[in-house]
Amino acid sequence: MSASADEAIQLLSDLVEIESVTPWLVPGGAGESAIVAHMASWLESIGIDFEVDQIEPGRLNLLATVRGESPGPTLCLNAHADTVGFDNWRAEALRPRLDGDRLYGLGAVDDKAGCAAMLLTLRSLARNPPAAGRLLAAFVADEEALSIGTESLVRRGGIDAAIVIEPHGLDEVVVAHQGFGWIDVITRGVAAHGSAPEQGVDAIAHMGQVIAALRALDAEKFSQTAGSPCGKTVFHTSTISGGTDYATYPTVATLGIEIGTQPGEQLASRVAEIEEIFAGISAADPAFSGDIIIKLEREPFTSAGHESLLKVLNGAFERVHGGAPTEVGLNAWTDAALLQSADIPTVLIGPAGGNLHAPGEWVSVPELVQLCSILESTAREFLG
Repeated sequence: MSASADEAIQLLSDLVEIESVTPWLVPGGAGESAIVAHMASWLESIGIDFEVDQIEPGRLNLLATVRGESPGPTLCLNAHADTVGFDNWRAEALRPRLDGDRLYGLGAVDDKAGCAAMLLTLRSLARNPPAAGRLLAAFVADEEALSIGTESLVRRGGIDAAIVIEPHGLDEVVVAHQGFGWIDVITRGVAAHGSAPEQGVDAIAHMGQVIAALRALDAEKFSQTAGSPCGKTVFHTSTISGGTDYATYPTVATLGIEIGTQPGEQLASRVAEIEEIFAGISAADPAFSGDIIIKLEREPFTSAGHESLLKVLNGAFERVHGGAPTEVGLNAWTDAALLQSADIPTVLIGPAGGNLHAPGEWVSVPELVQLCSILESTAREFLG
């Protein structure tokens, strides 16, 4: 066994106490500096080689390595050190709390449990190195935002297979998931005094029509994907702004949305659907004007070339967890897509937990302990 429950609880609690909010999402967030310093000190204390890679000021990847006795493949374990914000539960978020088999706190399962599991796996392998190859544990930056950490990792190359650790539950292994786009939808009007409707064009009223049409698209088309392997195509409105004052027709309204793509789809299909909505509104109201700005696009993930890794992983699951995991899809996005897009065979596993990105986030301690053993067993067999 890679770790005891007490060891896992203590290490994860230490990580939860360190604020590592990604500043792209929350201005003023600490980023990864403090948590990387803590993990690097822990690694140094047990003699494990590591490198700190500064991608941007204050945005760090921690890359730790255990080498086998002879050359061989490189297996990468990937977990992210950053978290989302915690304004809605500020008093408790950074105070880890154990209640039965659950440990509560910000990042407890997303994704500091993955970081803790990788640290404990490194320690076990360092005590008794594998026969060959290299285990690379990548504690990456910024997964909750633009994924600059895994983008940097992929550019370095030299990885033969990867296991991404994200919250999920140890009965399943994720081999596919949705992509997504963050899109700003903009409607434009004409300023006029509130008493002169014949001169003004109301950008907010037009945005209301767009929102209604998007909701209809979600209900009529995306709902039909609910039974697909990666679940219903993601769609929700996220942010909205517009107007200048009560007395003036608004010239601009901006709606932020998140919208998904299934494996095999491209974001261009979603953009075309929004353009069709624009055309329908414009046909009825020639004063309508709209624009689409793609803020971020991420491709879906479909694992490929992963058969040998999955075979080894299934064996580890059977030994530790009592049975091979079911192969499933996911209706969210992870850094697995970036690794696979670089032709690195990739799968995703992780411990059970709940309340992700919300007050009361928790992780299953028994599954965290099992995850450590699964990762160690997989690394030893894969590396030979």
